[in-house]
Amino acid sequence: MTDREAFYIKLKTKLEETSTFPLKYLYKFIVPTNGNQVEEVKDLFDKGGAVIETKKSRTGKYVSVSIHISMKSSDEIIEYYQRAEKIEGIISL
Repeated sequence: MTDREAFYIKLKTKLEETSTFPLKYLYKFIVPTNGNQVEEVKDLFDKGGAVIETKKSRTGKYVSVSIHISMKSSDEIIEYYQRAEKIEGIISL
């Protein structure tokens, strides 16, 4: 089992122990500004009801992206994390 697989198993367990679905979930990412990664994140979460906020770092090299979105299950939350990790340079918080 890889570290990523172990991480997602642990996350699923915690979500199911502490959450009642559906719920509003907060995703937080940091992405570099040297490409179109911010747009890729926005496109990934371009779903009805998603509230997306961005904030540039002091140096302007990175952008913090916060997404508030309604999720139906822990599996759906993890699926979005797995899609997001394919975006170059993204850091999940």
